[in-house]
Amino acid sequence: MSDLEYTYAVARIRSKELTLFSAAAIEQLLARKTYENCLQFLQEKGWGDSDTPMDAEKILTREREKTWEDIRELVSDMSAFGILDYPNVFHNLKAAIKEVCTEGHSSSIFYKDTEPSAETILEAVRSRDFASLPEYMADAAAEAFETLLHTRDGQLCDVIVDRATLDAIYQAGKAAKDEVIRNYAESTVAVANIKIAVRSQKTAKSLEFMRRALAPCDTLDVEALAHAALGGPEAIRDYLAGTDYAEGAEALAVSPSAFERWCDNRIIYTIRPQKYNSFSVGPIVAYALARENEIKTVRIILSGKLNGLSDDSIRERVREMYV
Repeated sequence: MSDLEYTYAVARIRSKELTLFSAAAIEQLLARKTYENCLQFLQEKGWGDSDTPMDAEKILTREREKTWEDIRELVSDMSAFGILDYPNVFHNLKAAIKEVCTEGHSSSIFYKDTEPSAETILEAVRSRDFASLPEYMADAAAEAFETLLHTRDGQLCDVIVDRATLDAIYQAGKAAKDEVIRNYAESTVAVANIKIAVRSQKTAKSLEFMRRALAPCDTLDVEALAHAALGGPEAIRDYLAGTDYAEGAEALAVSPSAFERWCDNRIIYTIRPQKYNSFSVGPIVAYALARENEIKTVRIILSGKLNGLSDDSIRERVREMYV
């Protein structure tokens, strides 16, 4: 797309940004006394459609659909957004492998509207025609399938696919011409590596396991991170304190939920400069990520209300808003 076309698309996105929930709106939602009151609040704010049932999952699903309908209406070339789809695409690969290897069937475990589609991935796995899959996932698909088929080790299958997801995101970021996509890829892979190290430390995973799971990136030395994980939580925090992710070390010291919140907030900090850019795909990519963050935050609040958590406990989990 030309700069002129992006200028028009970004102008439209700016108007849609005005409907994003601010921190104040999130606080209003949190102040609602019951789960049902929260659903009413969302409907009052235009979430869902007039015929969408008072069901959280249906409302949130419809909001995600509306986001991508808006973006497809504005952008003729969707290739820049492929990187955002990789987690769902690789989730479908996991689901397809497990369905074929266990001879189960559940269409509800697949994400829709991905490229390649869930049906294409499932057919490739069934026929073992892994070469028909995109290059970025073909080898991992074959390895994960053979691993699960012969060892029945579901965790190892997941590690293979999860590592391939991170590698694909990172390579797509490296190849991108838009800074927001490069920065998003770097932050996403680095934060995922930190999460892996933290989980591995808690579950006493081996160095070999971590070497297989961690994906190289520019802003972290994954070998040093893996060795830090072997040394315990303080060693992880000490390593992170000397990196661009020092705030993650501080969040780890507070609580697991504070750390999870920091992980998501890091992506928001990464994309926030796009609010001042008007001549590229960057603000549109940022809007898509902001909407995902908004929907995730609303889901956290609804889940907390449904499970009777205190407002303070829910608030600790609430993500920072883009606007």
